Amino acid sequence: MPSLTLPDAVFVVHDRRDGLRQAHLDGGRFTSSEVEVSLPTVTGGLAVQVASPRRELSWVVLRWCEPRPESTLVLGDAWERSYGDLQWRALQPDRLLPWSWLGHDQATGTTSGMGVRVRPNAFCSWTVDADGVSCWIDVRSGGSPVLLDDRVLDAATVVTVEGDPGESAYAVQCRLTAAMCGDPLPVRDPVVGCNNWYYAYGRDFGPAQILRDAETIVEYADGHPVRPYCVVDAGWSPGGVCPGGPWTAGVEGLFDDMAGFAADIASRGARPGIWMRPAALSFVDDPGRLRPGPRPAREQPLDLTLQANLDTIREDVSRLVGWGFELVKHDFSTFDAFGRFGPAMGVSLTDGGWHFADRSRTNAEILLRLYRVIREAAGDAVVIGCNTVGQLAAGLVEVQRIGDDTSGRAWERTRRMGVNSLAFRLAQHERFFVADADCVPCTPDTPWGRNRQFLDLVARSGTALFVSVDPAARTPSTDADLRSAVRLALDGGTPGGVEPLDWLRATDPRRWRTNEGLHVYDWTEAWGANLLVT
Repeated sequence: MPSLTLPDAVFVVHDRRDGLRQAHLDGGRFTSSEVEVSLPTVTGGLAVQVASPRRELSWVVLRWCEPRPESTLVLGDAWERSYGDLQWRALQPDRLLPWSWLGHDQATGTTSGMGVRVRPNAFCSWTVDADGVSCWIDVRSGGSPVLLDDRVLDAATVVTVEGDPGESAYAVQCRLTAAMCGDPLPVRDPVVGCNNWYYAYGRDFGPAQILRDAETIVEYADGHPVRPYCVVDAGWSPGGVCPGGPWTAGVEGLFDDMAGFAADIASRGARPGIWMRPAALSFVDDPGRLRPGPRPAREQPLDLTLQANLDTIREDVSRLVGWGFELVKHDFSTFDAFGRFGPAMGVSLTDGGWHFADRSRTNAEILLRLYRVIREAAGDAVVIGCNTVGQLAAGLVEVQRIGDDTSGRAWERTRRMGVNSLAFRLAQHERFFVADADCVPCTPDTPWGRNRQFLDLVARSGTALFVSVDPAARTPSTDADLRSAVRLALDGGTPGGVEPLDWLRATDPRRWRTNEGLHVYDWTEAWGANLLVT
């Protein structure tokens, strides 16, 4: 197991075409002709400080030569949301493991792992092989090397855990997660509410439908002292289904009075929440505001190093809160920054050959500044990050979407995304932020028998519970299930929460520990997995 000592070797990559060059140990530092990597010991970790005053820099790689048993199973995390792809696997030397890794030795039953503390100034990933462990520290700007000049970059702080004999892999994951973050934002009450996305999908709704949703979730809360949220998802503003800004007004003729609309939601007994996409424009006033690089969507991405853009985002968030919305869900910023969603990011993150206007700042620093601007502008409102990088957002959002979208159209997506993200990222709940495995749909197109089980698990877990209820799917039976789950979630879930038990061998664990003992769920439809659903 790698310990908090100096790595056995350090390599640097200036430009990807040049490959890796080894730095040499020199009095406690690793140096090359252009780079100096200092690794001072700090409380509970090993800091990584990087200087490259004379040359651009892309990666620093730390290598610990610590053999791993062949019986080891390995688990990593995801760059932003997970996409049904988290799982324990046998040793795979080229497998990219974002942010942290855990190794479980099946022969001895022991688990150990390493990670980097939240809010690092670099994108950090790991590889694990039979001979050792490597930490890849990506300091680029966009798809190009960073220009640090005379600045010393506090790139990351490495932490490690060693499991005790008989300690479960999940318990070790919880300890590693806690070691990675000591300052999650507090949340006064459990986060529970409704969201209209999975029956509306951004189309054909107005204030009347949202106010009906508010009344429904308040009905389910049934007088509980914790007020639920009613979140207005995408479609309330001009520009299409998932639009960018500007965020100055609602759709004309429907959402003309946003402050009055928020007040109407509150008058129904719910707390108003709203969706936005802060890092892109649907209506571009000045092309100079946009970043270079890939632009695969109609919405145009802002250059997040331009102060004027950050000032506008600050004003936009403040405006939404000023209208009376008590929760702000900000979405799409990773995609808008890099032109890729998580599964396509890989080691490259984005297309090569472009950089932000300020090339002296790393991609991680750029996103961190965005998250800080949003958090400050939101004031007392709760902030939910969606398509945000959880490792960077921890401590800057109260709630984080931990997985890709569930679905009001196909149960397969809810099984694949919702169950997987809850099982493999549950340890982040209340250690990084309140985890949100995404909405539980109740729609005519999805089987309530499956959704009801997912509803039960999320409610028991104490994580955020949002429901998306199509009025056409309401029956006395669904209402009874939803009322029971919403009230349990408003209580904070079951004491002690839940724990996946068969996650070492399943991507959608069925067996869960609850306060009532073992609980077994059945996620599988008659045909098994549906390969036609993407």
